[in-house]
Amino acid sequence: MPTYQLIATATFGLEAVVRRELEALGLTVLATENGKVTFEGTENDIARTNLWLRSADRVLIKFGEFTATTFDELYEQTRNLHWQTIIPQDGKFDVNGKSVKSTLFSVPDCQRIVKKAIVDKLMFAYKTDLLPETGSDHTVQISLRNDVATLTIDTSGDGLHKRGYRVETVEAPLKETLAAGLVQLSYWSKDRVLYDPFCGSGTIPIEAAMIGRNIAPGLNRDFAAKHWPNVISDATWKQITKEAYQAIDYASNIDIYASDISHANLAKAKQNAIEAGVDDCITFHVADFRDLSYHHDYGILISNPPYGERLLESGDIERMTKDMTRTFAHLDSWSLYILTSYKPFEQHFKKADRKRKFYNGRIETWYHQYYGPRPPK
Repeated sequence: MPTYQLIATATFGLEAVVRRELEALGLTVLATENGKVTFEGTENDIARTNLWLRSADRVLIKFGEFTATTFDELYEQTRNLHWQTIIPQDGKFDVNGKSVKSTLFSVPDCQRIVKKAIVDKLMFAYKTDLLPETGSDHTVQISLRNDVATLTIDTSGDGLHKRGYRVETVEAPLKETLAAGLVQLSYWSKDRVLYDPFCGSGTIPIEAAMIGRNIAPGLNRDFAAKHWPNVISDATWKQITKEAYQAIDYASNIDIYASDISHANLAKAKQNAIEAGVDDCITFHVADFRDLSYHHDYGILISNPPYGERLLESGDIERMTKDMTRTFAHLDSWSLYILTSYKPFEQHFKKADRKRKFYNGRIETWYHQYYGPRPPK
């Protein structure tokens, strides 16, 4: 079974979470850099990581890396790679590209050269003058940085945040991969109560429930590599999927509370929880966060309160932050985790024990972490 060098891409700030996930799967991590974690794996690991990674965006095969300062160098070294080991004779493939601080700065030209080199190699390897491109999809990316060309093939297809359960959404929803990362960066575990008083379409509580139930996030979706006969067999996918179903924890009592002031949002959140198969783990309430009864000890609160230009202009976000201070003041035994783009948040709430920067879409946000005491054993 061949070993591949693979890349799990990630939202800036979540690389350490993705690294821990890969190590928990027993994989050898080679490097952790901004936006990506490089690791070794077999064809089985391509399937497992796509099925199980919660906070990664995609899983790529790192197919080649070399220095290229001319189009001839780019063509020749791309053509020298063994593309036929991944792309079948009828395989469809597109080439995406990007270039940063490199001599070859024209991305369309680089894409064209790479496409031609792959076509020429495949025609030579398959001894044909025709590549119909009617079969499985393969997305190739040429990334040039400081004259180093890295060629990758995307095994995921749609981004891994597309779990398949979100049938209803709200304005500016939190990405599933980021929500899973927020939960994994917290002290929450399935034996502790979790509250999200600004749940929107339910992404944070649903991702937490899936973690608590040990439900693989990719169980209800497709992947590009599922259709690559040259790489992963149907039997491999079936076995790894079967193992994932067998790993689900149906026995644990998981106690999650999700609320929102909007009836429409709660209806969407409930439907999404049903689709994810975790509606039995979450108690939903239509309520203002100020009116909730946070009656548990040693609870965990993870939330993404509303933010944006409209709230900033109206002053509502400052008033809401001050109300959060008053509402949560008595939660001495709790740990609080709050994601917001509001820069003066700590001035009106309190200084965080730790603060991390993330991008929710293109919005710069900060994850304020407040650590409560450990619950007694």
